[in-house]
Amino acid sequence: MYYSEELIEEIRTRNDIVDVISGYVRLQKKGSSYFGLCPFHNEKSPSFSVSRQKQMYYCFGCGAGGNVFTFLMEYENFTFVEAVKFLADRAGIELPKEEYSREARKKADLKSSILEINKAAAKYFYVQLKSESGKAAYTYLKNRELSDETITAFGLGYSSKYSDDLYKYLRKKGYSEELIRQAGLINTDERQGVYDKFWNRVMFPIMDVNSRVIGFGGRVMGDAKPKYLNSPETVVFDKSRNLYGLNRARTSRKPYFLLCEGYMDVIALHQAGFTNAVASLGTALTPGHASLIKRYVQEVYLTYDSDEAGTKAALRAVPILRDAGISAKVVRMDPYKDPDEFIKNLGAEEYERRIEAARNGFMFTLEVLERDYDMQSPEGKTAFFREAARRLLSFEDELERNNYIEAVASAYKIRRESLEKLVAKTAVSAGMAKPVERPRRAEGKQKTKEDGILTSQKALLTWMIEDDSLYDKISRFISPHDFTESMYRTVAELLYEQRKNGELNPAAILDHFTEEEEHREAAALFHTRIKELKTKEEQEQALKETILRVKANSIDDQTMHLDPTDMAGLQHLMEEKRKLEDLRKLHISID
Repeated sequence: MYYSEELIEEIRTRNDIVDVISGYVRLQKKGSSYFGLCPFHNEKSPSFSVSRQKQMYYCFGCGAGGNVFTFLMEYENFTFVEAVKFLADRAGIELPKEEYSREARKKADLKSSILEINKAAAKYFYVQLKSESGKAAYTYLKNRELSDETITAFGLGYSSKYSDDLYKYLRKKGYSEELIRQAGLINTDERQGVYDKFWNRVMFPIMDVNSRVIGFGGRVMGDAKPKYLNSPETVVFDKSRNLYGLNRARTSRKPYFLLCEGYMDVIALHQAGFTNAVASLGTALTPGHASLIKRYVQEVYLTYDSDEAGTKAALRAVPILRDAGISAKVVRMDPYKDPDEFIKNLGAEEYERRIEAARNGFMFTLEVLERDYDMQSPEGKTAFFREAARRLLSFEDELERNNYIEAVASAYKIRRESLEKLVAKTAVSAGMAKPVERPRRAEGKQKTKEDGILTSQKALLTWMIEDDSLYDKISRFISPHDFTESMYRTVAELLYEQRKNGELNPAAILDHFTEEEEHREAAALFHTRIKELKTKEEQEQALKETILRVKANSIDDQTMHLDPTDMAGLQHLMEEKRKLEDLRKLHISID
């Protein structure tokens, strides 16, 4: 949905950033700003500042910063549009209705209707659990040591032993048979006719990240098969892209997730205080799950069952997580099968100790691999190290690979040089590397240089926003055109235009970027972390060097893209180069 910049700016100005953030963080006024403990990283001394004047926030500890939209996107993991809708509702601003094509409207209506039916079914199951007919299911949950608060928090319920009870209930509520079928709540066959998909089961509502019921899991009461049954995939439920418990875990503020196999493991962990536990939904971990996890954390602790099936699941999960850029560790549950049993027998404190002692995911895979080789024989040991070398090649980054080579060499008492040679030999024989050429290093150096230029451009933008006098000095030599990155140039153009009109409103500049990733990137431009410069001379030298670097890079970029027949452009570049040489001789004062 597209909203005009004027509407977005109205929504932002009607939601004072101090008032909004105060609902999440305890703030105290110090001077012209407000300070509190940063909600985005653990700290003991307040370094999180909020400026009412600029309508921006910034953490001096972790570098998080932006306007009121950015804050909600980071804290609540909202998309930009979700943040806009939330703040519009808070301010009592009515948003324009979305314009859909006929097909899109039909699809949106179907999604809305299925979410509505699921919500009604979840309420029905919950009421059934507390009724006389649900007594056995309620007793089962209490015997699993779940409190009433936990049962309510997760919306647990019971599906009646009568196989068409939910169907009749929903039909009385006015829902059509076809719609109930599309929600995955009923089946049909020639012998039984229409019957409920879930009956005589303890019910686990599955919620999306915004706590909307998108499906159900059911645990049978008795010996019927299957023991656990999940909703089929529907227009609102994709089991490979949703995680059980994510709606609660995403607000835990822990820097990692505990990834489990089952519903009861998640619930037991949350009840024990581990509110960052999630589980995949009756399926193995997929790249879709990993991408979803990456939105919230950079690290995952696998707490799968300690049996053979759980071990195999962990072995499959580690490379999937690594490919998504997520660090994986494995928590050992022995002598118990799963987190639920472990906590019941040894308690939360011992589980915390197991988390602290978790094994690195890759080293865990080698431990399991070791079982397939006779490590007491030279032949078996050699074969093991050859396979370990092959797996070490999965680390594309040279520094990371070298670190793992060092760790493996240390763990298995082998000389690092020997393992390095084996890895290199394996790479050559597998056609993954050439014996002499190493082009990746050259690429790495080029990227470092490019990143340095972008950092300099970010620094100039940050300085011009933070200090009026610095804007005047920088803008004498640097124009928006000198910012070679497209987004940086757009931000500079908006900033120069504001300054030209005698105003400064960085929070409004961010309103220009409505795509989620663009908005986050633009917010970062205003809060570049710059090395602390203590003396005036150091500050002046850093300012001059940064201006020179950005200007020289701009001239190089223009030269590279200049048409050889463009004589006017050539003359302009010659004049720019002359000014650059003059600038090198100037002293730039920050007085």
